[in-house]
Amino acid sequence: MSQKLNPANRQTAASAAAVSPYERHRKKATISLLVMFAVFLVIAIVSVGVGQFEIAPVKVLHILYRKLFNLPQDWEKQVNSVLFMIRIPRVLAGIMVGAGLSVAGAVYQGIFGNPLVSPDVLGASNGAALGACAAIILSLGYFETSIIAFSVGLSAVILAMLISRHAVKMNPTLSLILSGMMIGWIFNAAVSFIKMIADPHDVLPTITYWLMGSLASIKMADVRFLVVPMVLGLVPLFLMRWKLNVLTLGENEAKTLGLNTTIYRVIVIACATVITAASVSVSGMIGWVGLVIPHMARRIVGNDFRVLLPASMLLGASYLLIVDDLARTLVSIEIPLGILTAFVGAPFFIYLILRKGGKS
Repeated sequence: MSQKLNPANRQTAASAAAVSPYERHRKKATISLLVMFAVFLVIAIVSVGVGQFEIAPVKVLHILYRKLFNLPQDWEKQVNSVLFMIRIPRVLAGIMVGAGLSVAGAVYQGIFGNPLVSPDVLGASNGAALGACAAIILSLGYFETSIIAFSVGLSAVILAMLISRHAVKMNPTLSLILSGMMIGWIFNAAVSFIKMIADPHDVLPTITYWLMGSLASIKMADVRFLVVPMVLGLVPLFLMRWKLNVLTLGENEAKTLGLNTTIYRVIVIACATVITAASVSVSGMIGWVGLVIPHMARRIVGNDFRVLLPASMLLGASYLLIVDDLARTLVSIEIPLGILTAFVGAPFFIYLILRKGGKS
């Protein structure tokens, strides 16, 4: 009994009780990330073999193993062409686009404090769409189209930020969102105009298909193009994960903790914009990924950006690969990804709203 009443023992027990909820949450988050990573690897391997010319996952692993260690080729030429010229570039692009859009959505939702915010809130997607449509109507190549789409997407967000800086007597966050919405509407109107004047037999179908989103035309050059903006956007966000947690506390609280909110907010928005513009420039308009996936990640690992960002990446990449697999196999012709992500994402988001009952 005397040992139980010892103040030192009581203090140790109290400290252990205070730490244990955090430790439990950290272990749960770590386990969740490991499970997500394992599931992601399985989905990626299966996705490489999915399509009209099906390749078994065991054969995919065998080929990748022999390629990795530079062993002699013991598989058919047709398999080699399908795998390394079509499937692997497509899967790699799907991984980067899904992960990028999910991270951008999670970051935007955090710094704007709005669960309905998505990566296109500042006009990056609409800007990229306008750039792509202009390039298509000018009969430019696929790679040139991606470059122009990326550039115009970045320009749209820069324009929105410049407009918001001159707004008077308005909340900076609200001003930025409204400016982005305005720029998005203007660019969307320009896209509609281009569709109206486009050749209905040749150019218009191409524009319409691009706007619906697809990974069908991805080549290894597109993958190499994606790598640079993805690294430039994702690496700084991962390095600032703790600061992202502080930014979500609000303007006054973040300043109290010594954070220059203006500078960090601009850096975060710039990184998320680069990711979004790059994703849309190669895949077209793929909606709902950046809106729904961050909510799924929060339900699993919580709001801590130190685990939320990697969770969003893994879930987003897995989700887009699954949707792309369905697009290739559901019917004889390939379904645009934007259609499938809307069919899957919208009902799930409605489910979240009804389940939460507006509490969060």
